[in-house]
Amino acid sequence: MDYQFHWRPVIQALPDLLKASLVTLQVSLIAMALGLMIGLVLYFFRASQLRVLRGFGSTWVEIARNTPSLFQIFVFYWGLGEFGIFLSSYTAVVAALTFNCAGYMAETYRGGFNAVNAGQDKAARTLGMTRFQSMRYVVLPQVLRAIYGPMTNQFTWVILASSLGMLAGLRELSGETQYFNSRTFRTFEFFAATAVIYYLIAKMALLLMALLGRPLFKAERAKS
Repeated sequence: MDYQFHWRPVIQALPDLLKASLVTLQVSLIAMALGLMIGLVLYFFRASQLRVLRGFGSTWVEIARNTPSLFQIFVFYWGLGEFGIFLSSYTAVVAALTFNCAGYMAETYRGGFNAVNAGQDKAARTLGMTRFQSMRYVVLPQVLRAIYGPMTNQFTWVILASSLGMLAGLRELSGETQYFNSRTFRTFEFFAATAVIYYLIAKMALLLMALLGRPLFKAERAKS
């Protein structure tokens, strides 16, 4: 039986799909921002001399990196309800993506700090800088340059992983697509259009990260 393509339902639903894509972007940006901050804290926890902090950081990273993202969303959306903690689909998806992103970023930070010569921190301290000043002006800029590529890839991953939110009832791009698919039964057309939108969002994210990274690498290019 020949399949007849009908794109009119997709065109009619396009404003709603684009509106839902803003939810996708919002969820992704919040999760990425929180993941960057928490991931840095987790890195310092894992490098701490206190066993409790090391254990907490290592446990978080191991769970985040070695369990499916879908499972993590289910835990935050349904699992916490068993303990009387009920989150909206939006909050649960943001929390799950943040949890996962922070775990991966902690490892990314570890690689970045390992790439910086430890002698530079000592040299900065010798020049009279405090530990905070040394970290702020000497170490962290170099770490950021080292991890910028992996961080960009992580941002793209968070955007695409946000599509799992539809399984928790979130009306982001994939959730809105499934809604219209269930009403029109134009599965191929809707998901093909959605794939294109995701592709464009990911490309725009890469372009944005490239633009934001220009000042970061400008000094490095000048040195070379």
